[in-house]
Amino acid sequence: MNVLVTGGAGFIGSHIVDAYLAKGHKVVVIDNLETGNRGNIAASARFYEMDINQAPLEKIFNDEKIEIVNHHAAQASLPTSLEDPVFDARVNILATIELLKACVNSGIKRFILASTAGAILGKQDVYPADENHPIHPLSPYGISKLCSEYYVNYYGEYFGLKPIVLRYSNVFGARQNHLGEAGVVASFCHRLANNQPLIINGDGDQTRDFISVWDVVEANVLALDSHVTGTFNIGTGKETSINELAETLIKISRQQVELENRPARDSETRRSSVDGSKFEKSFGWNPGYSFSEGLEKTLNYFKAI
Repeated sequence: MNVLVTGGAGFIGSHIVDAYLAKGHKVVVIDNLETGNRGNIAASARFYEMDINQAPLEKIFNDEKIEIVNHHAAQASLPTSLEDPVFDARVNILATIELLKACVNSGIKRFILASTAGAILGKQDVYPADENHPIHPLSPYGISKLCSEYYVNYYGEYFGLKPIVLRYSNVFGARQNHLGEAGVVASFCHRLANNQPLIINGDGDQTRDFISVWDVVEANVLALDSHVTGTFNIGTGKETSINELAETLIKISRQQVELENRPARDSETRRSSVDGSKFEKSFGWNPGYSFSEGLEKTLNYFKAI
């Protein structure tokens, strides 16, 4: 199949490109490289360096004979969304609409949307939360990702698109940016690789549902080869505190490093975990990497770069 991956130079997107190529698919990447890295893109992928809002999407679709779109390009920083919600909406909502319009006009039927679980759910009532849990996003980022989900489902309902929405929990792994609030695992691994103190925001008892990028990639491979539609959580269902994360990584590294606590961030979710059993039942998927295995693989990556 001919597949377009937006954001294919980024952390998660580039791994998906590699996996699709390994399965024998032709892969086309659109990425403006604002947060992506050209070096992440496999040489055998066809690359367009451009912004989705300015890209001649229909021409690219027709020239490359695109059959499926996997949409990973996004503004994914919560602080950036707080500082500039207009920019956040332009990237996460308007660009998604442009992509959906081009899909319909070009006759593309399959659309995979990368979304987020924690930012959309906001404060949870149940742990882990399934796809029917009430949603209450607490940031412009969560609002914009939820809005993009609504547009994807709208185009599925009225224009014959076959969409699947994958709501990720907290993804970690190789190629993740160690800067910024979204990559605490990457930040810790980078600091361990450089023998620096681990920075913990707040008391460290806040929890996340950490899932390896390699398990997320497998979910995207399964979604590519299926016509199942709907919204699915991609997570482990387990809560891990930031303190526990730090302790586990220190144990894996066999290093002695200090922990440094800083003030908690505004609009940060206190607890988060999602139930991925719906996707497991529909696709036969479950996380193949244990938490410690994924962390060790990630730490080795950061020590090697």
